[in-house]
Amino acid sequence: MNNVIVYPYERIDDLQTPSGYRIIQNPDWFCFGVDAVLLADFAARTIKPKSCVLDMCTGNGIIPILLAEKTTASFVDGIEVQKSVADMAKRSILLNDIWDRVKITCGDLKDSHDIFGKAQFDAVTCNPPYKENFGGLKNSTDVVTIARHEILCNLEDIIESAEKVLKPSGKLYLIHRPERLADILCLMRKYRIEPKRLRFVHPSQSKVATMIMVEGAKHGKAKLFLDPPLYVHNEDGSYTDEINKIYGRKELKEGEYIE
Repeated sequence: MNNVIVYPYERIDDLQTPSGYRIIQNPDWFCFGVDAVLLADFAARTIKPKSCVLDMCTGNGIIPILLAEKTTASFVDGIEVQKSVADMAKRSILLNDIWDRVKITCGDLKDSHDIFGKAQFDAVTCNPPYKENFGGLKNSTDVVTIARHEILCNLEDIIESAEKVLKPSGKLYLIHRPERLADILCLMRKYRIEPKRLRFVHPSQSKVATMIMVEGAKHGKAKLFLDPPLYVHNEDGSYTDEINKIYGRKELKEGEYIE
């Protein structure tokens, strides 16, 4: 395991990628979900070869690892504000022996332009905290709370910071909740990132969208394309063919997959 420390409260999960990548996770904190997998796939479709990519709110490093698999980007940097989480992500990068292409930095994304420099990246991805911070009984130092609530950064912080580190024409890729779509589009235009591609994610064809994915281009021209909706499940509860392909599941015969 490349002499990587894995603590008793952690586990190693196989990502089922062609390269055999794995990830260290702590179930008591959070484990990556379908949103991270979908965002990595959404971004990988238009990230150009030899790109330099920054993943904000990188968490356990799942998106940089998947982008290392799905793209020919020259380098993927992940920035994570929580030291303990960043350390776990760093150990996953070491576990997969991809330090030549992926790096994890512990820092505040609002300082990204100071840490990495302005206009350094061809693409920025972010699976941000979804829940707005309206106060209440929340522990502001709790790992899970910080990951889920806009405590240390909010949507505007992310988009403003992305604009600073993106090269002209560089792309920003976000996944979020549909109820924040108006905020996302308005903030993108405020910071001169033009929304270019939008996709709704539905649990199934009979249910309303629960996630949205947005791609914007820094200083891009005004023209927004709507991708076909993405359905996670068939009506019988099984995964759709597109989801199986995104996860890299092998098809045994038509409509049947092995994980």
